[in-house]
Amino acid sequence: MSDSRPHTFSIKLWPPSLPTRQALIERITNNLSSKSIFTDKYGTLTTEQAMENAKRIEDIAFSTANQQFEREPDGDGASAVQLYAKQCSKLILELLKKGPVAKVAERETLSEEESSASPRETVFDISKGKRAFIEAEEAEELLKPLKEPGNGYTKIYFSNRSFGLGAARVAEPILVSLKHQLKEVDLSDFVAGRPEVEALDVMNIFSNALQGSVLSSLNLSDNALGEKGVRAFGTLLKSLSSLEELYLMNDGISKEAAQAVSELIPSTERLKVLHFHNNMTGDEGAVAISEVVKRSPLLESFRCSSTRVGSEGGIALSEALECCAHMKKLDLRDNMFGPEAGVSLSKTLPSYKHLTELYLSYLNLEDEGAIAIVNALKESASPIEVLEMAGNDITVKAASAIAACVAAKQELNKLNLSENELKDEGCVQIAKSVEYDHSKLQYLDMSSNYIRRAGAVALADVVIKKEGFKLLNIDGNIISEEGIEEVKEIFKKKPELLGVLDDNDPDGEEGDDEDEEEDEELESKLKNLEVNEDD
Repeated sequence: MSDSRPHTFSIKLWPPSLPTRQALIERITNNLSSKSIFTDKYGTLTTEQAMENAKRIEDIAFSTANQQFEREPDGDGASAVQLYAKQCSKLILELLKKGPVAKVAERETLSEEESSASPRETVFDISKGKRAFIEAEEAEELLKPLKEPGNGYTKIYFSNRSFGLGAARVAEPILVSLKHQLKEVDLSDFVAGRPEVEALDVMNIFSNALQGSVLSSLNLSDNALGEKGVRAFGTLLKSLSSLEELYLMNDGISKEAAQAVSELIPSTERLKVLHFHNNMTGDEGAVAISEVVKRSPLLESFRCSSTRVGSEGGIALSEALECCAHMKKLDLRDNMFGPEAGVSLSKTLPSYKHLTELYLSYLNLEDEGAIAIVNALKESASPIEVLEMAGNDITVKAASAIAACVAAKQELNKLNLSENELKDEGCVQIAKSVEYDHSKLQYLDMSSNYIRRAGAVALADVVIKKEGFKLLNIDGNIISEEGIEEVKEIFKKKPELLGVLDDNDPDGEEGDDEDEEEDEELESKLKNLEVNEDD
């Protein structure tokens, strides 16, 4: 079930700006050419050589990290930033260990012989820029680097370029020659705008060319595959025995297509990532996908969001997920599970010990499903860092259980309970649950929860004291104008920590003496509430 209301809680850390990238290149140049414990041990490069290699290192690291970000479009980019830095450090050290390529007195650029000291190009990416058709002549030119003898390409990204039949035939012998060295292939959105017959022929050509490859990652997203498209890739899918990541997002995966996926991927023992976001899978399709999940004991990241799955499919998936003890990231957002499927999912969660991100927004969980899930989560050993349960018709009745769960999860970085009906009473309980410890909490979203002044002030008082806190979202509530001013006063020294309040509706709150007395009485009552982890 899709939700048309705007979601305002979004901060993106990726991609870095051009000045940021240039600054990193300068730092890498300095690291390669200046005195340090590493250059003392392995030797330094000349400034010119350092600059040339720094550009190459940053470009490879950026490309690798950007692919990570594109696989997680709803993430904040933090994992991409971490990978970007990690790749840069790794490539710098690898280069230095190979030794200086010239004496300090020399100033010429790297010779052909010396270039072996540079990081080897492993990523071939033609996906940047505007989406465009590609025909045979252009393919010949674009794919030339892949024909070079002894090239080290292990990752190819053809996304965003629509291959015609001629271009596919140009790519075919090249892919055949590379298939035993390729590890990652991204064919997302690579037949856009093509007639169905041509698109299927192109898919068949790529499938046959890559048959028997040793891929660890395959991305077929954004291709409107349907059952015909899935089967067009059947030859490739059947041959993959080392697959660790499979992306089939926005692919028109109906129940028939889902059944084809289950049938054509017999080897999933190594599968760690399986993403099915934004398809029309439905309950019967979810049952088919659950069979793939059952055969994937190493699964760490499973995404089946916005797939029209109801209670029956939700229960099937929940039961299948019991087989995945290594789960780290689970995303089931925007489906029609209902309370019963929520209760079923709660029986799976206690077995997880590594779960760090749980996305359960817009699942119609209601109080029954929400209470079952948070009670189970509280008892689990999972070091939860992200918990999202927005838009689930959760009321004050579930607040105590949610607060107890939150209080038990000290690793929590982001909590999203927006678009529910927790009101002031529930809001204050949540505030108390994170009042002490929770030093890693950075984002809290309680927008659109019918919160008034008391709840808003309680939240503000708690989060303003947390050293690393970054953003509180309480927009879309019914906070009085006086309450808004009080909250803004609390954030006076750090206004950037308070989200926008454009959709707050103060009408009817504290409008007369009776309302004010009622609000003050509620605030006084709420101050005595405690969070009990044993509830």
